[in-house]
Amino acid sequence: MTDKIVATNRKARFDYSILESIEAGIQLKGTEVKSLRAGQASLSDSFARLEGNEIFLYNMHIAPYEFGNIANVDPIRPRKLLLHKNQIRRLIDEASAKKLAIIPLKVYFKNGLAKVEISLAKGKKLYDKREAIHQRESDRELKRIMRSKQ
Repeated sequence: MTDKIVATNRKARFDYSILESIEAGIQLKGTEVKSLRAGQASLSDSFARLEGNEIFLYNMHIAPYEFGNIANVDPIRPRKLLLHKNQIRRLIDEASAKKLAIIPLKVYFKNGLAKVEISLAKGKKLYDKREAIHQRESDRELKRIMRSKQ
């Protein structure tokens, strides 16, 4: 079965250097699943944080379901990520030792279940971002020249 990507965090790869990615389940309530299936989610400015022995996803916006009722929940509430204890322990150890952030990259459905791809990421400095922009522009220019020669 193919994965249906619901939302991606496009700015994450620009603002952070991605070191490692992990697939995690996400705990949703009621009509949030229907909103996700309709593609009404946003990962911009979202991040994961440790609370106790659990990891929660913050600032992920899932729009209230249009045909929902009073059971609709807060669109930007913290959502628990479902991981094994050893995965959580490893994420905590690496994130705290190396001062890394836990950033969601995309939300998708896999075999009917909502999944989040989270990653350990290190923030880029301003000069790294400028270098990425310069590299992207030079690649575009090179492709344009190659097309014109053919």
